[in-house]
Amino acid sequence: MALAAGLAGALALTGCSGDSGSDSGAGAASPSASASGTAGTGGDSSTPSTAGKLEGSWAATTGGKVVALVITGKQAGLFTTGGTVCSGTAGDEAGMQMIHLKCTDGNKDRTTGMVDSVNSTTLKVTWSGKLGKESYTKAEGGQLPSGLPTARLGS
Repeated sequence: MALAAGLAGALALTGCSGDSGSDSGAGAASPSASASGTAGTGGDSSTPSTAGKLEGSWAATTGGKVVALVITGKQAGLFTTGGTVCSGTAGDEAGMQMIHLKCTDGNKDRTTGMVDSVNSTTLKVTWSGKLGKESYTKAEGGQLPSGLPTARLGS
């Protein structure tokens, strides 16, 4: 529980940080301005846009480390138990769902990710570079999903 609260706090602190030289406009368009505007006409008000499905707290275990990806609106933050802290954007871009991150420690494992699929429980992202595919589980109610190796996180 403390990890989830810490992650939310870290996102709030890093989500507004400046990004030198990154005025490319990536993620600047609102989800309602996406090229796939006709996709949301089915009347399902629970998912107003494809980008809205990305929102939430997601967790994965990669290389023996817990990875938490938090998406709120167009802001994204990623945190690992190894100390990596990243912030950036997430949303629709050129008909695809993309995540763009910049990490404070210079780590480039997760700078650009394309969402392969997302539903109410699972988010699958392919990151550019050597990391490749990563699968996340939705963390409901601010709690990390069960089965993650979190026993040593609070120590």
